Amino acid sequence: MSVGNASRDLEASAAALTLEVERLIRQVAHWTPARWSARAEGGTASRAELVHALVQRIADRAADAEGEPRRRVPRLDNDLVLPDQLRVVTADLVRAERSPQVLDATTADVSATRHAL
Repeated sequence: MSVGNASRDLEASAAALTLEVERLIRQVAHWTPARWSARAEGGTASRAELVHALVQRIADRAADAEGEPRRRVPRLDNDLVLPDQLRVVTADLVRAERSPQVLDATTADVSATRHAL
Protein backbone atom coordinates (compact mmCIF):
# COMPACT_ATOMS: atom_id res chain seq x y z
CA MET A 1 0.00 0.00 0.00
CA SER A 2 1.36 3.40 -0.90
CA VAL A 3 1.81 6.18 1.62
CA GLY A 4 -0.99 8.13 -0.05
CA ASN A 5 -3.42 5.22 0.26
CA ALA A 6 -2.42 4.60 3.86
CA SER A 7 -2.99 8.26 4.65
CA ARG A 8 -6.42 8.18 2.98
CA ASP A 9 -7.31 4.99 4.88
CA LEU A 10 -6.30 6.62 8.15
CA GLU A 11 -8.27 9.77 7.35
CA ALA A 12 -11.35 7.74 6.36
CA SER A 13 -11.13 5.67 9.54
CA ALA A 14 -10.73 8.79 11.67
CA ALA A 15 -13.72 10.43 9.96
CA ALA A 16 -15.86 7.32 10.47
CA LEU A 17 -14.95 7.19 14.16
CA THR A 18 -15.67 10.87 14.65
CA LEU A 19 -19.04 10.50 12.93
CA GLU A 20 -20.05 7.49 15.04
CA VAL A 21 -19.04 9.29 18.24
CA GLU A 22 -21.14 12.30 17.21
CA ARG A 23 -24.09 9.96 16.58
CA LEU A 24 -23.75 8.57 20.08
CA ILE A 25 -23.44 12.05 21.56
CA ARG A 26 -26.55 13.24 19.72
CA GLN A 27 -28.37 10.21 21.11
CA VAL A 28 -27.44 10.90 24.74
CA ALA A 29 -26.66 14.62 25.07
CA HIS A 30 -30.20 15.52 26.14
CA TRP A 31 -30.53 12.77 28.75
CA THR A 32 -31.46 13.57 32.32
CA PRO A 33 -29.63 12.04 35.28
CA ALA A 34 -32.50 9.56 35.69
CA ARG A 35 -32.11 8.37 32.12
CA TRP A 36 -28.35 7.97 32.54
CA SER A 37 -28.86 5.86 35.67
CA ALA A 38 -31.38 3.52 34.01
CA ARG A 39 -30.20 0.04 33.10
CA ALA A 40 -29.08 -0.46 29.52
CA GLU A 41 -31.11 -2.79 27.30
CA GLY A 42 -30.78 -6.37 28.49
CA GLY A 43 -27.86 -5.63 30.78
CA THR A 44 -26.97 -5.14 34.41
CA ALA A 45 -24.96 -1.94 33.96
CA SER A 46 -26.44 1.52 33.85
CA ARG A 47 -26.24 3.53 30.67
CA ALA A 48 -23.71 5.81 32.36
CA GLU A 49 -21.56 2.83 33.32
CA LEU A 50 -21.61 1.57 29.73
CA VAL A 51 -20.57 4.94 28.31
CA HIS A 52 -17.90 5.44 30.96
CA ALA A 53 -16.48 2.00 30.15
CA LEU A 54 -16.36 3.03 26.48
CA VAL A 55 -14.57 6.26 27.42
CA GLN A 56 -12.02 4.21 29.38
CA ARG A 57 -11.41 1.81 26.48
CA ILE A 58 -10.86 4.70 24.08
CA ALA A 59 -8.56 6.44 26.57
CA ASP A 60 -6.56 3.20 26.88
CA ARG A 61 -6.20 2.97 23.10
CA ALA A 62 -5.07 6.60 22.95
CA ALA A 63 -2.48 5.99 25.68
CA ASP A 64 -1.21 2.93 23.81
CA ALA A 65 -0.94 4.97 20.59
CA GLU A 66 0.99 7.69 22.41
CA GLY A 67 3.29 5.17 24.11
CA GLU A 68 2.06 6.39 27.49
CA PRO A 69 0.86 4.38 30.47
CA ARG A 70 -2.86 3.76 30.73
CA ARG A 71 -4.60 5.90 33.33
CA ARG A 72 -8.01 5.60 34.92
CA VAL A 73 -10.52 8.07 33.53
CA PRO A 74 -12.26 9.65 36.52
CA ARG A 75 -15.88 8.67 37.04
CA LEU A 76 -17.33 12.06 37.84
CA ASP A 77 -20.43 12.59 39.98
CA ASN A 78 -22.34 14.21 37.14
CA ASP A 79 -23.16 11.83 34.27
CA LEU A 80 -23.98 14.80 32.06
CA VAL A 81 -20.22 15.23 31.44
CA LEU A 82 -19.87 11.82 29.78
CA PRO A 83 -20.42 13.16 26.24
CA ASP A 84 -17.62 15.69 26.83
CA GLN A 85 -15.30 13.00 28.16
CA LEU A 86 -16.10 10.90 25.10
CA ARG A 87 -15.26 13.78 22.76
CA VAL A 88 -11.93 14.45 24.48
CA VAL A 89 -10.66 10.88 24.52
CA THR A 90 -11.79 10.35 20.93
CA ALA A 91 -9.91 13.45 19.81
CA ASP A 92 -6.83 12.16 21.64
CA LEU A 93 -7.08 8.80 19.87
CA VAL A 94 -7.63 10.31 16.42
CA ARG A 95 -4.64 12.61 16.94
CA ALA A 96 -2.30 9.84 18.11
CA GLU A 97 -3.34 6.66 16.32
CA ARG A 98 -1.57 5.64 13.11
CA SER A 99 -3.48 2.40 12.51
CA PRO A 100 -6.76 2.48 10.59
CA GLN A 101 -7.52 -0.96 12.07
CA VAL A 102 -7.47 0.41 15.62
CA LEU A 103 -9.71 3.31 14.61
CA ASP A 104 -12.07 0.93 12.80
CA ALA A 105 -12.24 -1.37 15.84
CA THR A 106 -12.99 1.66 18.01
CA THR A 107 -15.76 2.73 15.62
CA ALA A 108 -17.31 -0.73 15.98
CA ASP A 109 -17.01 -0.45 19.77
CA VAL A 110 -18.77 2.93 19.77
CA SER A 111 -21.51 1.58 17.50
CA ALA A 112 -22.08 -1.48 19.70
CA THR A 113 -22.30 0.73 22.79
CA ARG A 114 -24.70 3.10 21.04
CA HIS A 115 -27.01 0.23 20.13
CA ALA A 116 -26.84 -1.22 23.66
CA LEU A 117 -28.15 2.02 25.13
